[in-house]
Amino acid sequence: MTGRASAPDLLALHAVRLLGMASPERAARRFGLDPVAVSELLLDFEAFGWVQYTEFAGTGGWSLTEAGRRANEKQLADELVSVGARAELVEIHRDFLPMNARFLAVVTRWQVRPLHGEPHAANDHQDHRWDDRVLDDLAICGRRLDAVGVRLTELLDRCDGYGARYLAAIERATRGEAGWVDDMTRDSCHKVWFELHEDLISSLGVTRENEA
Repeated sequence: MTGRASAPDLLALHAVRLLGMASPERAARRFGLDPVAVSELLLDFEAFGWVQYTEFAGTGGWSLTEAGRRANEKQLADELVSVGARAELVEIHRDFLPMNARFLAVVTRWQVRPLHGEPHAANDHQDHRWDDRVLDDLAICGRRLDAVGVRLTELLDRCDGYGARYLAAIERATRGEAGWVDDMTRDSCHKVWFELHEDLISSLGVTRENEA
């Protein structure tokens, strides 16, 4: 069962927010939109002052301006009103907060393995028992994330896919591809989790600093 289907202009602008910086093709792939239509929408958004195109180190993409963030949050707020789902989304977000704290602690254990006299030593991933325990905990986090994703998708169709993406990442990580845990340049466990978190707070109009 899925919820309300979102308008293409909302999805295009929201994709840029979730991805941080995106080409039209990447923004279109995020929600299965037509790349040509997304390219046209991005040009409209640029005219509105909602997005800007920048290049860095040979790569470029679209990102939101502050006006664009406000416009996206208004789109999301209006959508919640039309669906009548704000109260339920607040409840889902409240349930998510302790899960998020647990996930961040587990990711820290992936990145840092304390040694005698060096409590913040970087994890060199040579202690396979340590890493296996962390991966087990990440898998538990993934099952909880999937449950949240199911609840969200029952409200809003655009929230579909988080659980499957996380599962794909953890499967690759357990096969020895360490970057699939926390590399933010690929669809890693951390990247998927970050996007779901951003989806929640942007939909509710809160920030990571004041969400608690």
